[in-house]
Amino acid sequence: QVQLVESGGGLVQPGGSLRLSCATRGIIFGIYHMRWYRQAPGKQRELVALITDGGTTNYKDSVKGRFTISRDNAKNTMYLQMNNLKSEDTAIYYCNARRRDGNGAYWGQGTQVTVSS
Repeated sequence: QVQLVESGGGLVQPGGSLRLSCATRGIIFGIYHMRWYRQAPGKQRELVALITDGGTTNYKDSVKGRFTISRDNAKNTMYLQMNNLKSEDTAIYYCNARRRDGNGAYWGQGTQVTVSS
C-alpha cells in the first residue's frame, strides 16, 4: 500500500521558518519525481516546488530564494525548507509523487501551514 505522509506544518510568525517532510512508503522512491503543492482557502491548488529523480529542482517564482526542496533517497523522504515565511504562504501543503515514466501518481493528505502574527 502506497502512503505519503506530510508533517512539519504549524503556526509561525511572518519571517519565521518551517521544514516540511513527506515520508513515503510502498514506492520505489528513487524513480519518482516529487512535488510540493499548496492550496489556500478559496484558491486552486498550485505547484510550489519540484525535484526530479535526478535532483533537478524548480520553484514557483514567489518562493524562489526562500524555499528549498530536497530529497533523501535513503530515507524515502522529501523535504521543503521554508524561510522568511509570509502571510500569503498560508495554505495546506501537499506532497505528490509521480513516477518518472508517468505510470503512477500519489498524494499525501496535506499539512496546514499558517503564517500569522
